[in-house]
Amino acid sequence: MLNRAFPEIDIRALFDTTTTLGQIIELVIYALIAMVVTTIILLIYGKFAKKKLKDKKNLTVRFTQNIIRTAIILAAVIWVLVSSTATTDIGKVLFQGTAIIGAVAGLAAQPVLGDFFSGIAITLNKPFEIGDRIELENGITGVVKDITPRHVILLGMDSVEIIIPNSKVNSLIITDTSHANLRSVQMKFDVAYGTDIEKAIGIVKTVITESEFTVPGWKNNEYGDVYFTSFADSSLVLKTTVYFKQSTSIALGMSDINKKVNDAFAEEGIEIPFNYVNVVMKDKD
Repeated sequence: MLNRAFPEIDIRALFDTTTTLGQIIELVIYALIAMVVTTIILLIYGKFAKKKLKDKKNLTVRFTQNIIRTAIILAAVIWVLVSSTATTDIGKVLFQGTAIIGAVAGLAAQPVLGDFFSGIAITLNKPFEIGDRIELENGITGVVKDITPRHVILLGMDSVEIIIPNSKVNSLIITDTSHANLRSVQMKFDVAYGTDIEKAIGIVKTVITESEFTVPGWKNNEYGDVYFTSFADSSLVLKTTVYFKQSTSIALGMSDINKKVNDAFAEEGIEIPFNYVNVVMKDKD
């Protein structure tokens, strides 16, 4: 019964030594033809896409382009295998075990299909766009560089590429810190109790406005306001949202602002508090 359900596969046929030199040459020729034709098609498609699909940063456009490229390459590989007599026996052997191969392929393809359909869901819902800086629920942060049928590619700090399966991205909470082609980051400044709050707010606002790395926010062409948000254990807390161009490194911009705020506070006599411990020694006598 087992043999009827799953026909015996003649593995020896895969290593048939009767393949002639002519068949090998034929296979190489078909492969070269496929490479040339595929390259030409991809070049033609690239020029067409460049003219018709002007918005290269559109998530749907990039996802579709990657699917089409993958389909073209896969079609070329299948054509070579079907056309060459050197691979005919391999095809026959593989089709003899259709049930087994189908079951194995189905199990192996589950993660791939999951990522593929998650990619479609991402492109339809568009929680972000190409070029946006996003932060995932698990703490991973980066600029969206590309989306493929299987992965979202982020560009992290120091130009490190972070490749995440689409299914993972689709299941996490996403914070998009980009607005109208800008990056935004929230910055916090602590000042000591007794500080002139209006003076401290003015200093922070001036530093941010005059920084070479910052730009006005996405509303009303203005910089973000500085707010006195809370009383901490040993400080008064100021917060603001700072905007940068997409091409600006967040770390570089924040470093510049922090340095200049620190220098300005020191010049104006505004204390930045820090935690310290008083040790009291009791006299035993």
